[in-house]
Amino acid sequence: MADAAAKKIEILPGQEADLSAATYRIYGESHTIGNALRWMIMKNPKVEFCGYSVPHPSENHIHLRIQMYDNLSSLDALLAALDNLDDLCKTIDDAYTLSLRRDKYEVWEEKS
Repeated sequence: MADAAAKKIEILPGQEADLSAATYRIYGESHTIGNALRWMIMKNPKVEFCGYSVPHPSENHIHLRIQMYDNLSSLDALLAALDNLDDLCKTIDDAYTLSLRRDKYEVWEEKS
């Protein structure tokens, strides 16, 4: 189990030889990344199906199933979606930081 704990992503048994359909176990994640990642993967028109589940609330991982059209690699789709999600988060963070610096907001101070 020490090896499994050191991994972040693992391909579960039952995948297609060309990885056109595979289920991935992603350690240390929950619904937060699962739903965002599923959404980003489904934006890819080459993806036939994507869904995720949390096998059990006490287990700290998700299962992500990806099925591709035309025998394309689900791993490539997963890696592209992770990059796209990272870019999206950076864009949101940059816009938020810029707004905090540029715009005026009402500040409420806590009374003692």
